[in-house]
Amino acid sequence: METDVLEAVREELVQSVDEKTRDGVQRFFKEEVKFHGVKSAAVKKIAQKHLRAIKGKDKQDILALCENLLQSGYGEEAFIAFEWAYSLRKEYEAADFQLFEGWVQKYVDNWAKCDTLCNHTIGAFVEKYPSFIENLKGWARSESRWLKRASAVTLILPARKGDFLKDVLEISDILLKDKDDLVQKGYGWMLKEASRKHREEVYEYIMRRKSEMPRTALRYAIEKMPEDLRRKAMER
Repeated sequence: METDVLEAVREELVQSVDEKTRDGVQRFFKEEVKFHGVKSAAVKKIAQKHLRAIKGKDKQDILALCENLLQSGYGEEAFIAFEWAYSLRKEYEAADFQLFEGWVQKYVDNWAKCDTLCNHTIGAFVEKYPSFIENLKGWARSESRWLKRASAVTLILPARKGDFLKDVLEISDILLKDKDDLVQKGYGWMLKEASRKHREEVYEYIMRRKSEMPRTALRYAIEKMPEDLRRKAMER
């Protein structure tokens, strides 16, 4: 039954290939990526359709299916795996962190996989178990660009709600001078989301750090601010 579901998913992906998507996807990435070439909306439909077929299955069985999809390396199959994992969020237990961390280490090899996994699956996990934000700070100190980006983008949705401001600023401090533009964009994005509910605190933070903060991170962080504040922040 399990392998039938995966076969059906993969068959449908192959049948849904869009040539324009397939030929154009590489331009969004600096690293070599592996995609079938299916439009996002079609991938989402396939994910939801087959999720109905496995609903009610044991959580561990569904997570094993997700792992199998991730092993293929295809971006669309990773997206489906992360959608299915996110659908289990009410059943997350503290012990699941190890699995999710392993997914970042083993299977995340571009920003799209990183953001899809972290915004939803891991983001929902840390909202349920906030003590694991300490682990994110460990990721921020890692050598891996994907763990570093993950440490920030995991907090995008909580930051948008105004949560975990202290941790957002702490993670930004750890990543502050990172040379990797994908890491800079990741923590800049996190600060931007935090600024929606905490404009003053985030603005003050940026003004104190702007001489050390890379311009890429700075530009992302101030995107939602009024023009006069943006101008002041960008002054040398």
